Amino acid sequence: MGRFDSFAAPLAVGRAPVVTEPPDTPQDHLRALPAVHRLATAVARAELAERRTALLDGHVPSHDVVTGARERLRPSLRRVLNATGVVVHTNLGRAPLAPAARAAVAAAARGYANVELDLHTGARGSRHDHVAGLLCQLTGAQAALAVNNGAAAVLLAVAALADPGSEVVVSRGHLIEIGGGFRIPDVIAQAGAALVEVGTTNRTRAADYRAAMGERTAALLRVHPSNFRTLGFTEEVPVEAMCKLGPPVIDDVGSGVLADLELLGDEPAVRRSVRAGAAITCFSGDKLLGGPQAGLLVGTRNAIGRCACHPLARAMRIDKLSLAALEATLALYRDPEAVRSEIPVLAMLDAPAEVLAARARRLADLAAGEVVDAVARVGGGALPLLELEGPAVALDPGPDGADALAKALRMGDPAVVARIAGGRVLLDPRTLADDELDAAGAAVHAARG
Repeated sequence: MGRFDSFAAPLAVGRAPVVTEPPDTPQDHLRALPAVHRLATAVARAELAERRTALLDGHVPSHDVVTGARERLRPSLRRVLNATGVVVHTNLGRAPLAPAARAAVAAAARGYANVELDLHTGARGSRHDHVAGLLCQLTGAQAALAVNNGAAAVLLAVAALADPGSEVVVSRGHLIEIGGGFRIPDVIAQAGAALVEVGTTNRTRAADYRAAMGERTAALLRVHPSNFRTLGFTEEVPVEAMCKLGPPVIDDVGSGVLADLELLGDEPAVRRSVRAGAAITCFSGDKLLGGPQAGLLVGTRNAIGRCACHPLARAMRIDKLSLAALEATLALYRDPEAVRSEIPVLAMLDAPAEVLAARARRLADLAAGEVVDAVARVGGGALPLLELEGPAVALDPGPDGADALAKALRMGDPAVVARIAGGRVLLDPRTLADDELDAAGAAVHAARG
């Protein structure tokens, strides 16, 4: 598969407030114009200072002052059309939210919300209560809480169960590193516990854990190697067998599979870990679960209670907008059949071939491209070996080449992030919604113009 383009954000000096709703009429556009006195001085100074520095360094900027000033007024974080074919794209914010989740975020952002207020009693409540009941209902766990991301969930679980001076036993095959340099040995060290390695990279047995366990053993940590697989001569201990060894088990299952989708069968299911008796099961809210960035912990009342009372819990707490999106996303899972179409990530992964083909033909007509066979990916560290076969639209790169066209697409409005393969720019319809095709086609023509 070809390489995936990253996107560049404009400089953020002197940026004006962002208009959240697009104007509809010429009068709306006029009213949306910011006051000159608020923008002109700051933007002009910033642009001229940068241009002056460049000229003194012997560089002649490729754009004029007006273009540079306009770019400064654009928000740095803005809407992107994902045409890469990577469904859970970390660089593009991972999972797009379901309509119900977007509506919940808008409602919570409109004013105040009962984040930590019990409306029945008027007393202070817990922010975890908004999602804990749903998480317990969906997973079968006794208790649950949410923090700001998956890495935080693992760190909090280890810190809560492993007191300083205690030991955490981990298979050598689970001493992994995930994105951003987050390493399991470092997590255990931050908790003040000692790491005890057992087994080998490719084979670990229950007897290895038993031989390492002692009075200082605080927990057994099991980590799903999300973004790679060890194949061939391998053996590992199932979670059911680990939970029978005695010490509390912390099971990091990664992407958060709650849906019964056949192609997700190689990812560990949250409910299986809970049924096995894991003290704490950790998983993400923004990958295969399809919600906002969040780290979720479910498990026994005692273990989750220790997490909730730990000093790190406040530092890792989730904000009200993410809580609103998470609650709405989890509520969709009450209907196992509807969730496949309501959660965008699951809809993309489970998209029928005929739907993708029709979408590709329409996109090819709009963008003056050619429909070709391609392979999409799940992304986000999930199912790294799974290839999602389907169509893509190949664009003639023109005289300036594929890199130039890809950059022009990224710098457009809306920005379109594509991938390059075989010297051509590919637009994958799997990760483009039906209502994004017209905008993607227009963006291609603008980039070529």
